Amino acid sequence: MGIWSQASTLAGQTPADRNRYVDFLRASSILFVISGHWLIATAYYDGDKGDLIPVAMLDIEPWTRWLTWLFQVMPIFFIVGGYSNAVSLESARKRNVGYAGWLTGRLHRLLTPLLVLIVVWAGLSFVMHLFGARPETIVFASRSALVPTWFLAIYTMIVLLAPVTYALWRRWGFVSFWGYVLLAVLVDVAFFRFDLQWLGWSNYFWIWLAVHHLGFAWRDGRLGDPPQLLLYSLVGLLALIGLVFTGPYPLAMAGSPGEAISNTLPPKITLVALGVFQFGLLLAIEKPMQRLLSRARVWTCTVIINTMIMTVYLWHMTILVIVLGLSYVTGGIGLTLEPGSANWWWSRPLWLSFLLLLLLPVALLLSPLERRARPKEAPVPGPARLIAGAMAAGLGIALLTVMGFDGNPMSGFHIGALALVVAGAAICGLSIKSR
Repeated sequence: MGIWSQASTLAGQTPADRNRYVDFLRASSILFVISGHWLIATAYYDGDKGDLIPVAMLDIEPWTRWLTWLFQVMPIFFIVGGYSNAVSLESARKRNVGYAGWLTGRLHRLLTPLLVLIVVWAGLSFVMHLFGARPETIVFASRSALVPTWFLAIYTMIVLLAPVTYALWRRWGFVSFWGYVLLAVLVDVAFFRFDLQWLGWSNYFWIWLAVHHLGFAWRDGRLGDPPQLLLYSLVGLLALIGLVFTGPYPLAMAGSPGEAISNTLPPKITLVALGVFQFGLLLAIEKPMQRLLSRARVWTCTVIINTMIMTVYLWHMTILVIVLGLSYVTGGIGLTLEPGSANWWWSRPLWLSFLLLLLLPVALLLSPLERRARPKEAPVPGPARLIAGAMAAGLGIALLTVMGFDGNPMSGFHIGALALVVAGAAICGLSIKSR
């Protein structure tokens, strides 16, 4: 049975009460992330020097920093995650499934596809080392490929806390949301005013917990009608403009091009404003989008993307890194246009299509991993064990995102980071052999 037939069958079995717009936003957001990464991270082959020069479009074309207000959709991911976690927690409560049973299922879907990527890059890095690649080249390649995994490092922690944060939402409503926002603001004040930059890293929690909370509000129908939503969006936009143009925050909502300060590393309150701005607009059109998604073909396309969404997200930068590497060893094929030139921009649709064409077979091959259910007879680890395993895996993911692999089998740091991810998953009782 072909992929369209399978997806069409799944689409036809969609429960009537499922919010299809949640799945649509998840699918469309992933396409924006992939397109954005493939546009802003590129390289140029210098024929005179015979060298491949990494290029960040946000650096060489400052006007593209405005595009990050569109392509930075991580707030949408966390909002959609909040909605989905609320639905999942409600379902678990109705089925009398405890925290451990609920968390096991969520971790299985998050970490199982990741294990393959981490192990493959550990192997690729070692092979590059054997063939004499410079350590800095191996680190650059692996870090670039593992950039998408930062999301799983923090989102795993958000999932661990979801039952508690959802209980806070049910008890206090928007008071709990504003509590996270206030904490994030205080951290930013300490970061900028008192130079407590180490404290800024705590905003990985406060910022994304606040954004995740908006998903709870959406699930509970607490965000109002379209005029209210458009008002929220306008407030978010005005707040974002004020923070950027009168405050210490840079324009780009991704990376840190030409700036000492980044809105994402660590996260700043600008991302909450961006999330409110984007999501107010998107939620204001939910009803017409629901009608569109009731059409069989549109919904089937959405289902197809969602059945492989984690795979395409995790592997899209690996595809880019491999293409850049192959171009380098073949004399710069496809990378001789100067980034930012008119010809370079005109070639981008072809470039994106080419990369997508290479990503599709990888997605088809590996996406079954994210659809495999955990064996029903498998024992459910205790809550303490699950939390310990998830934290170990999250720490390992974070370290590899920042440091990458250097390919040296004797490097204790990189072996340790890999061991944290693998051991953390094993502690949680996860396995890629699950069915």
